Amino acid sequence: MVAHVLREEGCMPQRADMDSWQEYRTLRARATGLISAEGEQWLKMRRVLRQKMVKPSDVAIFSRGINEVISDLIKRIHILRNEEEDGETVTDVNSLFFKYSMEGVATVLYECRLGCLENHIPKSTLEYIEALELMFSSFKSTMYAGAIPKWLRPIIPKPWREFCKSWDGLFKFSQIHVDNKINEIKSLLDQGKEIEGGLLTTLLRRKELTIEEIYANMTEMLLAGVDTTSFTLSWATYLLAKHPEVQDSIYKEIVHNLGKDKVPDAHHIPNLPMIRALLKETLRLFPVLPGNGRVTQKDMIVGGYLIPKGTQLALCHYATSYQEDNFASAKEFQPERWLRKTNMDRVDNFGSIPFGYGIRSCIGKRIAELEIHLALIQLLQHFEIKRSPKTKSIFAKTHGLLTPADSINVKFADRK
Repeated sequence: MVAHVLREEGCMPQRADMDSWQEYRTLRARATGLISAEGEQWLKMRRVLRQKMVKPSDVAIFSRGINEVISDLIKRIHILRNEEEDGETVTDVNSLFFKYSMEGVATVLYECRLGCLENHIPKSTLEYIEALELMFSSFKSTMYAGAIPKWLRPIIPKPWREFCKSWDGLFKFSQIHVDNKINEIKSLLDQGKEIEGGLLTTLLRRKELTIEEIYANMTEMLLAGVDTTSFTLSWATYLLAKHPEVQDSIYKEIVHNLGKDKVPDAHHIPNLPMIRALLKETLRLFPVLPGNGRVTQKDMIVGGYLIPKGTQLALCHYATSYQEDNFASAKEFQPERWLRKTNMDRVDNFGSIPFGYGIRSCIGKRIAELEIHLALIQLLQHFEIKRSPKTKSIFAKTHGLLTPADSINVKFADRK
């Protein structure tokens, strides 16, 4: 049924009713970005942004910057381990991976470093982290239209006030870094130097989006790319610690096809199918977005029911991921289920589509996969990931995103 709905999409799918996001942008005279926009405006931005974010060859150039961040991540793990009695445990790995994810996404979006993995994090970065935490704490009460009706706001003002405050902080942070890049480009032009750069430089030079649209898209893409990546890495390390036999199999593949010490880049990942399978299986068991939405753009018959045009549909990926009809032994961690048996074999299953499907799928999918694949490969090259006595079974909870209900603590033991 999910497949039926998504395959019937037109060229401008409507994801969900996001009135609160639109209301904030109207209130502050802000543009919409790729997440919040709809219709022709969304389609225009999608076409512009996909030029640097979808083709594997375009995404591969981000490997170097991401690997520099991973090098700092590994140094940080060594520091954190030394703070524990056993010299191996890192407590609350999601906090660490959050900083890695934010730093990694910033190298792609803003073409700069934020200092998230330093001993002393810059004030502006800390303010952004606070704004992001505030955003997700107010997520449930403000995400969907009608959650906090306007007439209730004078009586219960806090949720809407915090929602606006969090967006103010997120936009402020992006605007600072976009303006920094504008000034950098202007300075280089004044000196008669050539301009080279990545995504943001290209957007500013081509001028296919207004400056307000660039602010909005940089804000929304950073918002979408941090927690999603960090939670996935946290779940993956948790699963590897719980299943040492799977970890050993993946490590042997890395050593055989890449080597113990060689730093990987995007071109090595196709030769490491178990790393890709690990990510797919992690996202099947713990999809960061446990559900998605679509508004029907025509009358449809789905599962024998007439669904009128304009109906909001909830696509519950968390539920379909655990259905035995879709996945044999659905509750078990089996990355090998995603391996192709032959070059002609494809393992496609609408029971698990963590990045969405079709034209409205996650535009940052390849970048997120690159960040996660490269990090996992190098973590396994350096460390054997083990269970910590401080962590027992971890369950998931929904907080807008699907998050660990407790801190994940694991041991990073040096590879012998």
